[in-house]
Amino acid sequence: MAVTNFNALTSEQKTVWSRQMWKQARNFAFTTKFMGSGPNAMIQRITELTKSDKGTRAVLTLVADLEEDGVGGDDQLEGNEEEIKAYDQVIQLDQLRNANKHKGRLADQKSVVNFREQSRDVLAYWLADRIDQLAFLTLSGVAYTLTNRGGTRSSTTFAGLEYAGDVTSPSTNRHYRWDATTGLESGDTTAVAAADTPSWAMLVELKAQAKVSYIRGIKGPGGQEFYHVFMTPQGMAKLRQDADYLANIRNAGVRGNSNELFKGTDTVLVDGLMIHEYRHVFNTVGGTSGSQKWGAGSAIDGQRVLFCGAQAMGIADIGAPEWVEKGFDYDNKQGISVGKLFGFLKPVFNSNLTSTDEDFGLLVCDTAI
Repeated sequence: MAVTNFNALTSEQKTVWSRQMWKQARNFAFTTKFMGSGPNAMIQRITELTKSDKGTRAVLTLVADLEEDGVGGDDQLEGNEEEIKAYDQVIQLDQLRNANKHKGRLADQKSVVNFREQSRDVLAYWLADRIDQLAFLTLSGVAYTLTNRGGTRSSTTFAGLEYAGDVTSPSTNRHYRWDATTGLESGDTTAVAAADTPSWAMLVELKAQAKVSYIRGIKGPGGQEFYHVFMTPQGMAKLRQDADYLANIRNAGVRGNSNELFKGTDTVLVDGLMIHEYRHVFNTVGGTSGSQKWGAGSAIDGQRVLFCGAQAMGIADIGAPEWVEKGFDYDNKQGISVGKLFGFLKPVFNSNLTSTDEDFGLLVCDTAI
């Protein structure tokens, strides 16, 4: 009986499998739904490299608002033009790879095509999940040495990526903490108390702070702006127990089974806020008490709520993944690997409000859960 040789696939066939895997990965990835090619997207997707005197790079461009008042009447405008302040943010690129291999023809007892399909499916889910983990760590300003649950990551793969060193902590004037008694306070994880859980009042204050901080919302139909808010399932459970939040959902939403209370979805739209619950939002549930949790005694489980507007983050998504098939032991064992070239960056710019470097498109707020 003839043995099918993986390496006999043409380059066109490998491209098809690669694209199928990447299509599935994009469908699996939670963050994909927030990506777009323009500056109105929460996560701006850069798919082409830009040539410059420093080489070919993935560049995300931020354009700040004009600051001057212009001229009035017939006053001289020529020579008094205002310079557009553009901030080029370079997104570092690196490759993330994984592979699987069956034990051999006898142990596998499946056709080559089935193994390809299974590999495509599991590798697509793996890639999507790792993209989501990296995205939320980047947005939260948390080092890649930690897991999204606050513990120490056993693998050093993430920490070794080229863009790992570009992860920055939340900027001073965009980092908050919710206090159940006094409201919105400056960010300080050691001051989080067990009672400081998410509430409707917290969302109202964060939205006001985003507005006065000139964090640009995302333009929706009719030109209305909205923001994306992310919290953990535990945090969302606490929010759903807040009386003011329940009253707003009940009274502001449509009547009947379409009301958010009855739909049971992971996303709620209220007052221009798209509130999402997601497991990879950074939290300290998996952290070690006494060192990695929050509060004065480092014993409080907390979460970092993300309040995102336009261009909160950039992703360099360059090319399709590489699909490689290889035979081992005279082609008795077959393996498939995928590798994807991409990178993340949370943009930072010099704010004319504070005259300091600030996160461009988001606020973060630490709460207990």
